[in-house]
Amino acid sequence: MDAAQDLPRRPRRLRRDSATRALLQETHVTVNDLIWPLFVKDGKGDAEAVPSMPGVARHTIEGLVDECREASEAGIKAVALFPVTPAEQKDAQGTEALNPNCLVLRAVRALKKVLPELLVITDVALDPYTTHGHDGELNTEGTDVDNDATVAILAKMAVCHAEAGVDWVAPSDMMDGRVGAIRTALDADGHTGVSILAYSAKYASAFYGPFRDAVGSQSATGTAYLDKRTYQLNPANPRESIVEVALDIEEGADILMVKPAGAYLDILCRMRQLTDLPLAAYQVSGEYSQIHAAAERGWLDLAATRDESLLAIKRAGADLILTYFAKDIAQALQTVDE
Repeated sequence: MDAAQDLPRRPRRLRRDSATRALLQETHVTVNDLIWPLFVKDGKGDAEAVPSMPGVARHTIEGLVDECREASEAGIKAVALFPVTPAEQKDAQGTEALNPNCLVLRAVRALKKVLPELLVITDVALDPYTTHGHDGELNTEGTDVDNDATVAILAKMAVCHAEAGVDWVAPSDMMDGRVGAIRTALDADGHTGVSILAYSAKYASAFYGPFRDAVGSQSATGTAYLDKRTYQLNPANPRESIVEVALDIEEGADILMVKPAGAYLDILCRMRQLTDLPLAAYQVSGEYSQIHAAAERGWLDLAATRDESLLAIKRAGADLILTYFAKDIAQALQTVDE
């Protein structure tokens, strides 16, 4: 046997056993980091599975309350709601978004009645309500989203949500100036305590497909991919995202977010270096589904890959992670703690 090397530093000493590794682990994902996105549909009866998202369903309001009760008992502190608007309630202007008794606001009231301490976050964008599936009102030519007309609607929408009891509004549309307009509208109506979780760096990503299936915003274009590149960010442009983030900070965003998460960890890291504001990252439907798909084929270990993907997001600088794995993670952590 060869003589031992004369090494003053042996980093492997700090990886030699599980106790040492646990004590020295630098990054942790806890239940307090997680926000659970949920889909809500109208009507009664059983939940409706989303075929492209294993384990994810469209819940009735009654079922949503039950799901959130279980999640809250597992330690989940916040949920983000996304409505499945019936086709007959959609139009080109997304007018259902301003209905104070629309689906998502009825869901908010039901949740707050039963689980008042659960933080409820709602999406502020028009794509669930428009027949064309875009995040705003189209211009007179029907060729692009009218930025300023859309912002005016979003500001009114945010006030409607605040009046229903929402804790955080989350503008996901990527219109110019919408954070400032929403902050002004909320404050003018006395909702100074409602926070803005801004989708500050939302990319025109191919990873959104299963989500669009789940809420029905893709239906207007059928099999063609809905092109939102005139308002969502170019995946090739990291510097452009920093401009967007700086504007959202200036306009009064309370929390900033990058979406998707996994393919944009470099953007998240840049955001962390730019600001001390809380940062969120959205592990989107495509990220979730690809992990499940590989695991179903035996190519990856589901739990290990899931956990590693969330660790990477947290390590890159996220304080909060929106993930469809949230309830599973919370229950798994609860089991370990017990």
